[in-house]
Amino acid sequence: MTDLPPGYRQIPKKINIAGELIDRIEERSFEERTAFIWDGGSITFAAFAERVNRLAHGLSGYGIERGMPVLVRMHNCIEFAETVQALLMMGALPVMQNSLLGEEEIKYVIEHSDAKAAVTLSELSQPLLNLGDKLPVGIICSRGNISGCTDYENLITGATKGPYATADTGADDPAFFVYTSGTTGRPKGIVHAHRWVIALGDSNAYRLPPKEGDRAYSTGEWSFISALGHNVMFPLRNGVTGVILEDRPSPENVLRTIQNHKVTLMYSVATVYRRILAIKGVENSYNLSSLRGCNATGEALEAATWQEFKDRIGCDIWEHYGVSEMQMVLGQGPNYPVKPGSIGKPIPGTDVAILDDDYNEVADGEVGHFLIASDNPGFFLGYHKDTRKTAEVVHDGWYHTGDLASRDADGYYRIAGRSDDCFKSRGIFISPYEIENVLREHKAVAEACIVPLPDPEIGNRIRAVCVLKAGTPKTQQTSEDIRGSLRNRIAPFKVPHVVEFTDALPKSPVGKVLRRELTP
Repeated sequence: MTDLPPGYRQIPKKINIAGELIDRIEERSFEERTAFIWDGGSITFAAFAERVNRLAHGLSGYGIERGMPVLVRMHNCIEFAETVQALLMMGALPVMQNSLLGEEEIKYVIEHSDAKAAVTLSELSQPLLNLGDKLPVGIICSRGNISGCTDYENLITGATKGPYATADTGADDPAFFVYTSGTTGRPKGIVHAHRWVIALGDSNAYRLPPKEGDRAYSTGEWSFISALGHNVMFPLRNGVTGVILEDRPSPENVLRTIQNHKVTLMYSVATVYRRILAIKGVENSYNLSSLRGCNATGEALEAATWQEFKDRIGCDIWEHYGVSEMQMVLGQGPNYPVKPGSIGKPIPGTDVAILDDDYNEVADGEVGHFLIASDNPGFFLGYHKDTRKTAEVVHDGWYHTGDLASRDADGYYRIAGRSDDCFKSRGIFISPYEIENVLREHKAVAEACIVPLPDPEIGNRIRAVCVLKAGTPKTQQTSEDIRGSLRNRIAPFKVPHVVEFTDALPKSPVGKVLRRELTP
């Protein structure tokens, strides 16, 4: 293990995220480096800091106050980064939610968070205009003059020049809200403190030490905390360049972004890497030589995908594990040799455990409930207005992730699946992830999802729903071929009883399969 740097994850009593990132740009001599780059533009750290300071002055004059929740409704763009940093600098509370949410969902987030104002883009403004009576301070809009909105650029150009007095916030003071996508019910408002930037920043830099000239890019929308951390906070803290893709992260758009902007570090999900590899001759069609490493999180990355990406693209995929409530917990990287199929080892300063139903530690190789110690400095403050839900997942000094996991003899961890995704067949726990990983290695299978099929005799039959590769017939013979290929690869009791085909699996905005939509 690499020695920890001085001050690693030591949290001062007073800290402000924007103070840590923006106020220290000059001190770190980042001023003339490129902070962000996107198709058609770029901005230096000095210019970014100036715009953030002027925006903070403008927002203050507009009526934004310390402690005020402010809805941020944007897709990835430079204005998103500026807005979040300015609000943090003021001690206001950015409220981030997926830009694809519909009007009723937005209404819920506004009411639940008590947001008094919103910052948005012209093309995303209409739902907010329809809900304008719920935003008494007003709506600020960029990229177009929209009736009923205040112009974003006018706030900046008309504002006082010079530094804004960064709010004197404590480490445990609320910093921002992140709202989950709400795929399993109402979105939860996750509240993070200002100390989060130290916990995440130090963990990230330890796992993946930044290098001069790095360009970091995340395919996820920044309303998701992992993408925000990797694509905005990591560059600002380490003086590297954040690459912004404003368009939809299709495989082709992602590949063009890597090629055109010479991305060195990419953060995404396994689905994106599988889609890239599905492009015939992709390694010869795009220049991806700038990549020194890719990162995967959010869903299991099978060993076969890792190996194919390594062979064809020429770089590692470092898998890591985090939760919206705490962020990065385990990972792989230069400091931890890759073990394909695992999510790595615990980040220094993070305690985890795998326990059985009776709270006893399980032996290496056995599956149990995955828990994270709640004294982690990156741990959230709780779910907004939901102490009951907070208490359900945080008790006895542990955060209960809801995941099942195992640990091998070398100390590497593997996720077996969500506890509510696993099910019993003939009295034996079935891990969908394990079977899905083997299914995806079949020459005819592009994507796969395992769900239970209720059965009165054995409890549940194992149902496989597969997306086939182009040109593969959706026949009974194909189904039998797939089942037959599994019989020598996994235990007989894990072989799916039923193999069905579909054109596409239902997915969330971040690409996770919504398996509940496939469950009868």
